[in-house]
Amino acid sequence: MTWVEHAVWWHVYPLGFTGAPIREPDVAPPPAPRLDRLLGWLDHAVALGANGLLLGPVFASASHGYDTLDHLAIDPRLGDDEAFDRLVAACRARGLRVVLDGVFNHLGAGHPLVARALAEGPDGPFAGWFRIDWSAPGGPWPEVFEGHAGLVELNHGSPQVARFVGDVMTHWLDRGVDGWRLDAAYRVPPAFWAGVLAGVRAAHPDAWFVGEVLHGDYAGYVRDSTLDSLTQYELWKAIWSSLADRNFWELDWSMRRHDEFLATFLPQTFVGNHDVTRIASRVGTEAAVLGLVVLMTVGGVPSVYYGDEWGLTGVKEERVGGDDAIRPPFPAQPGAEGERVFRAHQDLVGLRRRHPWLVGARTRAVTTTNTRYVYETSDGSSSLTVELDVTTTPTARVLGPGGDVLFAWG
Repeated sequence: MTWVEHAVWWHVYPLGFTGAPIREPDVAPPPAPRLDRLLGWLDHAVALGANGLLLGPVFASASHGYDTLDHLAIDPRLGDDEAFDRLVAACRARGLRVVLDGVFNHLGAGHPLVARALAEGPDGPFAGWFRIDWSAPGGPWPEVFEGHAGLVELNHGSPQVARFVGDVMTHWLDRGVDGWRLDAAYRVPPAFWAGVLAGVRAAHPDAWFVGEVLHGDYAGYVRDSTLDSLTQYELWKAIWSSLADRNFWELDWSMRRHDEFLATFLPQTFVGNHDVTRIASRVGTEAAVLGLVVLMTVGGVPSVYYGDEWGLTGVKEERVGGDDAIRPPFPAQPGAEGERVFRAHQDLVGLRRRHPWLVGARTRAVTTTNTRYVYETSDGSSSLTVELDVTTTPTARVLGPGGDVLFAWG
């Protein structure tokens, strides 16, 4: 097994976690770099059972981190190179892998290369980095990401852009990280990643690359891009929706789809991340643990979004600042919040650790009704039985081959 097959990620959005200002100037930076605040939480990640830290954006940006201004500089709101090195070293000391969030579909509109391209015109050396309408009313206008004027899309047909992305990836892999989450990968032609990753992997053959893809031909995208994994949004949606609507038929359908994906790659699985309403807000704390049962008993590379291990709530809204509730600041040190839910997370991550074959397990429905779902999860030689029930109070059990109860909830 490769190291990725043993990975359980603790996923953190650093700007929110550390309380950095998102839309206002950083007029009163703290005496210590904000990134140091994560140091006090690494033992919490280990106690959870995680062995990897999946970080949201840490590079210099204009606001929320996805409008990058410099891919080779740590965001001043978080700290500097030395703070980053301290974090990586502290992770290494605890056996935690580190994956960074790479925004390579677009740049912040204030990025110096965008300004140069627009200022130097269509014959300038950076004009080919972007797709610019030089005759647009009101002046040249570059293509932007999904209507967001602050996010200028790169031209992925440009060899210069490919070299730039490869150089950035290699720089931070050289600095000690283990892989990349590729933001908005679905907007990038698969052939671009295939070309870039060939060079990056030559220097870092053990690095892991996961693309953010929402829907579509997952297996085909992995094949053509040579990415290792994709974000499994289909399963995420089916988990919370089945629990909220009391419709386990949807989950069963998605589990069968998930098995098809597992035949060709290991999806990155989750029930929460920095872009979605927290599962406890959608289905309640008790049923949210049932979602975790699914996450930890199916194939894939799972992640736990910070705060979900306590049953934290938060609703994403489609407005400016609408992500703030799902990206909250955390204190300097862990407290005693949500101990019962945290213990359930520990137990289920521990169960997965004791059954490492689950990373590639396939599932088979035993019983399916609107409110009760029983499935067998197996690698062909070992198996577990999982029972989920939302008929009244949400309950779950994981049973060993002899019927012994390995986990129970509700």
